[in-house]
This record gives sequence, structure tokens and C-alpha cells, in this order.
Amino acid sequence: MKCPRCNVEFGSKKLGDIAVEECTSCGGAWLEEEELRKAKDQADPDLVWMDFEIWKDAERFDVSVKPIRCPRCDIDMAAVEYDETKIEIDFCVRCQSVWLDAGELEKIIAALTDELLSKDVPEYISESLREAKQVLAGPESLLSEWRDFMTVLRLLEYRVLSGNPSVARALAAIQITDPFR
Repeated sequence: MKCPRCNVEFGSKKLGDIAVEECTSCGGAWLEEEELRKAKDQADPDLVWMDFEIWKDAERFDVSVKPIRCPRCDIDMAAVEYDETKIEIDFCVRCQSVWLDAGELEKIIAALTDELLSKDVPEYISESLREAKQVLAGPESLLSEWRDFMTVLRLLEYRVLSGNPSVARALAAIQITDPFR
């Protein structure tokens, strides 16, 4: 396959343990179906539960047609801008693959990290309830959904303790004096 921007044959690149096609000229990357999610999950385990699913929250995405062609399907790709991040990725509606220009994966991870850090306690409670429902009925495996749920609970705990230092000190004191240890 060839780069949709430069028309140069792809080389290979490793994102964690995921092998993706990369343009040796512009540095863009071609990620097939689930590879974007997997690359994001490997980049930061705290982001595993935050799904960057293009069509899941359709209202968070602005979509337009781009004049670049999918290297696999040879159709025009959709330009998808995520929320207010100004990150625009190119997406093939037929094969579900994604074209990321150089540096866009890092921008996606930074945007999700900012979103994670900006959530308050009520938002984490809502997210933990949503993840709890997905443990039994989610699209991923039970183990994967359980890990997502536990990650959200851990982040909720951090948010509560960081916002309430006196509670954190009291819990630390209880752990030190725990007679069951």
C-alpha cells in the first residue's frame, strides 16, 4: 500500500507491540480497525477505559470529506475532528482504518489525558457506573471490561483523596494503626 498523502510505499513501524504501516516520507501512520485503540491503550494504561471510538459519541465529532483516498479501498476518506481538540484524523468508512499524520497519536493521547485530569468527582462516579454496566454487557471481554472498571475506580479514589487531603491523612493513619496487619 501507498501513503494517501505522499503516494510512497509504506514502511513498517512498531507502536508498542503493534506493527503499523508508516510513510517513510511524511511520518504518517496507517492503523487498521482496532490498532488505534490498542496503540492508545499501550501508550498510557490509565486511558484504557477512555474509548476514542469515532462513532460512539457522534456528537463529539465533526465529520467532513477529505480529498485523500483510502489506500486499501480507494475511496475518499472522512476527516474527523475530535471534540474541541482540533485533532483531525482521516477515517475510511468502509474498512474502518485510520490515517494519522505525524504526531497525531501523541496529540490524541494528550487530549485524552487532559480530559482524564479535568474530570471531577461526580463525572468519575458517572463513569464508574457506566463502566460497571459494561462489565456485564460491554463489547469487550469480561476481563477487559473489569480492568476498565477498576481503572475508573482507582482514578475516582485519586480524585477524592487529592481533593480532600484530610481524608487522605486519616486513611493513611488508619492503615498505619491497622491491628489486622
